[in-house]
Amino acid sequence: MIGGFSLSNIQSLCRKYTNLSVTDIEKLIEIETTLSYYAELTDCYMFIDCMMENLPHAIVVAEAFPQTESGLYEKSVIGKFVFESFEPAVFAAFRNKEKSSITRAITQEGITVEQNVVPLFNDQQQVIAVLIQEKKVEMQTTPNDDLRQMPFALIEHIVEANSQPIPVVSDLLVESIILTNHENKVIYSNPAGYRFISELSGLARFDNVALNKILPFLQEVYDKGDDVFFLEITIDRKSFIVKKIPIRDQNDKVTLLIIHDLTELKLKENELMMKTFAIREIHHRVKNNLQTVTSLLRLQMRNDLSAASASAFQEALNRIYSISSVYELILENEDNAEEKVDVIALSKKIGYKMVGTSNTPSIQLTFHHDNVQLFCHSKKAVSLALIICELLQNALKYAFIGREEGAIDIQFQQDASTISLYISDNGVGMQEVKASFGMEIITRLVEYDLAGTFSIIPSEQGTHTQIQFPVSEEVFILND
Repeated sequence: MIGGFSLSNIQSLCRKYTNLSVTDIEKLIEIETTLSYYAELTDCYMFIDCMMENLPHAIVVAEAFPQTESGLYEKSVIGKFVFESFEPAVFAAFRNKEKSSITRAITQEGITVEQNVVPLFNDQQQVIAVLIQEKKVEMQTTPNDDLRQMPFALIEHIVEANSQPIPVVSDLLVESIILTNHENKVIYSNPAGYRFISELSGLARFDNVALNKILPFLQEVYDKGDDVFFLEITIDRKSFIVKKIPIRDQNDKVTLLIIHDLTELKLKENELMMKTFAIREIHHRVKNNLQTVTSLLRLQMRNDLSAASASAFQEALNRIYSISSVYELILENEDNAEEKVDVIALSKKIGYKMVGTSNTPSIQLTFHHDNVQLFCHSKKAVSLALIICELLQNALKYAFIGREEGAIDIQFQQDASTISLYISDNGVGMQEVKASFGMEIITRLVEYDLAGTFSIIPSEQGTHTQIQFPVSEEVFILND
């Protein structure tokens, strides 16, 4: 059987949690229809896992169980998250793009299994999911086995795959490794675990005391029963995440707790947050200062100025507005920690503003970007804003002399490594290229800031300009 989930559930999970395309999802649906046959043929449990888009985890999107008397899983695990600590072979297959195996992995219900993982590729040879085959590992125990030694085989796989279970491994970990019995009493802890319990409880010895009694915040962890469970806790300015893995034994029940200290990470996150707030405050002040300069220039323009002086003032205002637009777009998105600027939105903001304040009464401004989303960081965005501003100023100033209407077209194109920006008009055309302050700004910004090229394309009508620059870490494209 397929765990009671229809194909639409697979589609919804992939669309909600992954960035897979429609074609990729359809390929997984096709593979999913054969899972039950392979499960029966191999007498193994079959799964399809996909990487999540916004979290460093995988998610189970399909499953098939063999018809056996005693199953590994009591209920469906579709929709459950998969963590690398528990199933390293899954993530190794994603990273290495090749088959991966592990003799001991821990299932969603805390059972030890042998696991084989095969990556699934799309037509572009990208790994879109992994196919997992699981078979239960029969643990060999004798009545004289010490309960304290039994769980090390289950701990070991988290640290080093395919090696012999060595108790000293857990002693070398910075994470706290704690084992408790059916009464929640500690039967083993590594040095980090001992320090963790002792520091928070104030006790030097705690071997005969239930852990949830001396550390009450762990009660929620134990209340989750047989489920693998994660809980993030903050106490006395200390933050940590508790991972609970129930381990089933024939004679007793053992719970494995893996506790990772997040205090230093949280402090660094707070420091980063404060720096982000400080940067945003700087952006606010820059934007406000630019608006103050704009106001001063407008006041000056109210005095009697010659036509040449008024034109120069307006050009300066346009340049200031272009720079200010970059900071406005950054500040509009409060989650924009990386200061990414949408270049298409930036060009539209500048274009509509300049056309709306131009002396030519009827200018039709058109944008073409073929569903391309072009982003860049703030420094590059300022350069692009000034380039677009200068090219539009030239078109508005010279292209439509003696005309009451005209058209300007702004087009973005891209290939694998290059972005092209075309700005053209249907005006009188440029008879010759004259050296000017605006042309010097464009040339310097394109060549030095964008590492690109600027050219004027010959045309029978109007002026056509082309700017090409490479895709980089600071200038990048997202396709819809």
